[in-house]
Amino acid sequence: MSVDQIPIGKFSFMTRLSQKALRLYDRKGLLVPEAKDPFTGYRYYTVPQLEKGMKIKTLSFLGFSLEEISMLLDAESNGNYEQMEACFRKKLEETRTGIGKLQRIEGILQGACKHNGKIMELFKMSVTEPVIKEIPEFRVVSKREKGTFDGTIHKLIGEICACVSSPENQRNRVKVTGPIMFLCHDEEYKETDADIEIALPVSGRVSVEDPKMEIKTIPAARVVSVIYRGPYPGVEAGYNRALSFARENNLESFGPSRELYLNDPAEVPEEELMTEVQIQVREK
Repeated sequence: MSVDQIPIGKFSFMTRLSQKALRLYDRKGLLVPEAKDPFTGYRYYTVPQLEKGMKIKTLSFLGFSLEEISMLLDAESNGNYEQMEACFRKKLEETRTGIGKLQRIEGILQGACKHNGKIMELFKMSVTEPVIKEIPEFRVVSKREKGTFDGTIHKLIGEICACVSSPENQRNRVKVTGPIMFLCHDEEYKETDADIEIALPVSGRVSVEDPKMEIKTIPAARVVSVIYRGPYPGVEAGYNRALSFARENNLESFGPSRELYLNDPAEVPEEELMTEVQIQVREK
């Protein structure tokens, strides 16, 4: 065996990658032993592959998938540093989102400890008593797309607000007449392909350049309404209270539900965010 032939066990020790992981990387074509003993046919790793193994270990620790790691290594070998930077920026945003989620979990757990572990009592405290409202029809600027909840809702809100605040619409004295809202058109929860509509009530002569954006009238509706206070990921407590009230009062829910965002997350802490949940109802 030559000096440049490193058995899998020794290579595993040098790179701190388990033999199980190395065999997986071999099967995926990510890190294939380069040397081969001409007499035994055994395959061995080489010294230059040590650096590649350490790169894979680092990228794996940072949370990149095997497909992403393969793409990054290919991009590096081809000198495509812009592609690498874009991938790192995307992972940074995902990491920040994950940190925010963990911080929200920490806050809920701290609250649960203060309430002797009665976690459902904590959620009940954050939702107002349900009321039935008769909502008249109103005019909105609207845009509808499919995507993830966090990314798509944030994106559409920004686009609609930019449209309404454009110089032309300001010259036309377009006014916002109500809180921005999210209308959910799905029958079930979807993580990546949710049917999302964002609408902003307005008055005045609105000019719209985006072909996917429209001016429309939201029809009148009878709704059960509750106001949830707290981080957006906990808004399910509002739906639970509203739907429970509807069932108790022999009401049937139908059509898209609505979430009205009553304050700005850029101006108040998460625990003070106010979201009105409206579910359309009719007599059974």
